[in-house]
Amino acid sequence: MSTVKTAIAVPDELLADVDRAARARGESRSKYITRVLRVAVRARRDADITRRLNELFADETAVKEQKKGAARAERGGARWDDERW
Repeated sequence: MSTVKTAIAVPDELLADVDRAARARGESRSKYITRVLRVAVRARRDADITRRLNELFADETAVKEQKKGAARAERGGARWDDERW
């Protein structure tokens, strides 16, 4: 994975907080900020996926189809508590 240097404007107080948090974790400022940004981006992506799923399952037709499919699968498959598989 390649890295790119960038410059951002950050209030002094926030940067001091970032530096303290990075030191407490034994990380460099860059590593700490990168990790925090990854978490934030992942959280946003996960929230978007959850929102889309909520929209999908709010559709009564889709809910009925999902229930029908689950019932068919349950009738045709082994039980999860059947240890023979």
